[in-house]
Amino acid sequence: MPAEPVAPPAVTDDDPGGRTVRRLVTVVALAAVLPALYLPGLVHNFFDLKIYMSAMDWWTAGNPLYDYVQPDRVQGELYFTYPPFSALLLWPFALIKLGATVAIFTVLTLLAVVVTTRWLLTPVLARHDLPRGFTLTVAVLLVLAVESTRETITFGQINMLLVVLILADLLFAVPRARRWAGVGIGLATALKLFPGIFIVYLLATRRWRAAAMASATAAAATLLAAAVAPGDSWRFWTRELWDNDRVGRTDYTGNQSLFGLLSRFTVPEKPDRLLWLLVVAVVAGYGLWRAVRAARAGDALTGLTLTGLVGGLVSPITWTHHIYWFIPAVVVLADAALGAGRPEQRRRRRWLVGLAVVTAAVIIYGVVTFQDWGVAPVRTDDPLNFLWRNEYVLLSLLLLAALPIRGRSSGDSTREKLHQMDTAPH
Repeated sequence: MPAEPVAPPAVTDDDPGGRTVRRLVTVVALAAVLPALYLPGLVHNFFDLKIYMSAMDWWTAGNPLYDYVQPDRVQGELYFTYPPFSALLLWPFALIKLGATVAIFTVLTLLAVVVTTRWLLTPVLARHDLPRGFTLTVAVLLVLAVESTRETITFGQINMLLVVLILADLLFAVPRARRWAGVGIGLATALKLFPGIFIVYLLATRRWRAAAMASATAAAATLLAAAVAPGDSWRFWTRELWDNDRVGRTDYTGNQSLFGLLSRFTVPEKPDRLLWLLVVAVVAGYGLWRAVRAARAGDALTGLTLTGLVGGLVSPITWTHHIYWFIPAVVVLADAALGAGRPEQRRRRRWLVGLAVVTAAVIIYGVVTFQDWGVAPVRTDDPLNFLWRNEYVLLSLLLLAALPIRGRSSGDSTREKLHQMDTAPH
């Protein structure tokens, strides 16, 4: 009787060779998708960075900084809109070749993505014993796939520099009560006013010293710029800061703020300011209330994520490359889902996983990357158009209510695992 054929050994999770192959295939597949996601954004051709550099050339020639204007097909006329302190930091880059400036900004953004992703994930890796190298690699590739990252790179924006400063403060300096806590937020606020929402967060959580340090740092940087360029500084703070028309059409779909949502209802007219302020007060009050609750529960990441989402909603102009804060939201959701392992928590786990997947899918596909919304103002009267053109606004509102606040229960074990990871040989 012939012998039975012997089946090849099954590849299981205990097979390190098979596990390595699967991880390699996952990384290669994710890396292969990135060019297709970046291809539409190549038309930006570092447009914003070129505006900055042209404005610096204009300024160096002795012209008023805020008189610089550049025409745009969609937005009409675009001006230099950053605070004077940003101009001081951008000015040296105008002294070198544009190609070198583009390379420097791109490399710095890529480094910032790697560093900040590691900061976000290291506690999660320790808490759930996840493979460090593989998980970080996959996470970095996914962050590079997100529309806000793609737009930051292809426009030549400075957003990731601000994220580094904010996260360094709120993940490390503030929780550890470092003497320099608040400096990063203060510098980010002086560079681009949006991060000022985190000073409000520090005040709301009664981090008085950090809030004072952030405010003093922002004031010192602003005064330094005023000493170098008094006329331009006076003009910015007294006139240009309050002119929303300088930064483009508020009704354009790329503006994913509450003001943008309301503008798409009232176009060609601007929304009623009183109505907008009322909506802002309600949303900011609720979002910061939840952020404070998270901070008091010891969940620094959820607290700062909620604050970032509030900032994006209440700012009059929030372009898609501004909204980094969906990324830490996905990390929070994934961490909470991994922690909901008991049988009675299955329903909660499914909800958290579903919300994480939906959030990741929305921010990877994006709002503007694969659509040409055109130059004509369009009202969002029908429900489908409303949902389609306000995806980030609606997702932010959902996350303000649904983002879980994690407790302190695993804190001690997490710190012990982090210590073991840091001291283990690499």
